[in-house]
Amino acid sequence: MRDLKSCRVLVTPTTYGKNDPRLKTELELAVGEVVYNQCGRPLGSAELSEMLRGVDGYIAGLDTIDRAALAGADRLKVIARYGVGVDNVDLAFTEERAIVVANTPEANSVSVAELTIGLILSLARSIPQNSLEVRKGNWPRTRGLTLQHKTVGLYGFGSIGREVGRRLKDWQCSVLAYDPFPNREAASELGVELRTSDQVLLHSDFLSLHVPVLPETRRMVNAEFLARMKRGAYLINTARGELIDEATLVEAVRSGYLAGAALDVYDKEPPPSENPLLGLPQVIPTPHCGAHTDGAMDGMGWGALRACLAVLRGEEPQYRVYPRSQAPCTTLSGKLVRPCTSSE
Repeated sequence: MRDLKSCRVLVTPTTYGKNDPRLKTELELAVGEVVYNQCGRPLGSAELSEMLRGVDGYIAGLDTIDRAALAGADRLKVIARYGVGVDNVDLAFTEERAIVVANTPEANSVSVAELTIGLILSLARSIPQNSLEVRKGNWPRTRGLTLQHKTVGLYGFGSIGREVGRRLKDWQCSVLAYDPFPNREAASELGVELRTSDQVLLHSDFLSLHVPVLPETRRMVNAEFLARMKRGAYLINTARGELIDEATLVEAVRSGYLAGAALDVYDKEPPPSENPLLGLPQVIPTPHCGAHTDGAMDGMGWGALRACLAVLRGEEPQYRVYPRSQAPCTTLSGKLVRPCTSSE
């Protein structure tokens, strides 16, 4: 077992240890030196490149972890993602360098699912707009929607999708889900109907995205995808901004084909003020805050801490993502299904 007191660890998530100070205390007691991100935001490639020199372990947030950033990481053994997605990590390069990549699946599932429900309700009842009008001294009489007897579609039925379904179970609405490798037992337990992609798009009054960014899902919400959705439906995205071609979504909302959208994630974050989505009253924007709760921060923090220390000790982390030779493959929803082979 390696002496961890000789190790240097970089921590970049700005919420690490904010809710539970023991996360910082335990890490600082375990290793020789801890370096924290003082920028108050995710790091860019050039910034990260400088900070990774001489670092053995890296607890990573939403930084740009590309080849340029990793090129100077002369001692790096592990990238422990404070969260689930690894689309911001150059996995091919980490495999070349035998850098272990681990993540914290399910740590933020409940929190993201709760935000998803909140956004669905906000769209259905125009909560942000009504609140704003009252603050202005107005007294609007808007016409809302009940979720009772409506259809909610879950595009992706992984951990977060299942938690959304769990919360809708007793709301007297129909819940449909699409996933190429669905958990049929969970669907049966939650009363969720598994359908084809086309069926979910066609019948959903509210469509919520719960898929990772993969080659086949990047910009999947394009003109063709939107045209297959039910006219007058609402789109909710608490997954990844790269799933949506934003220009086509703008057009679908402006034209009235979609009644509106709620977005916690964007193609570029933070979105520039001139992003036309922000100017549409039918769109509810939030600042990628799905995992910003006490429960999610604690879960991600402890999961990333344990993964980082395990690899530095020469042990196997609980949730290894890469190198590929020991990594499981993921489905559309991010579900781990089987070992990959070199041809996949």
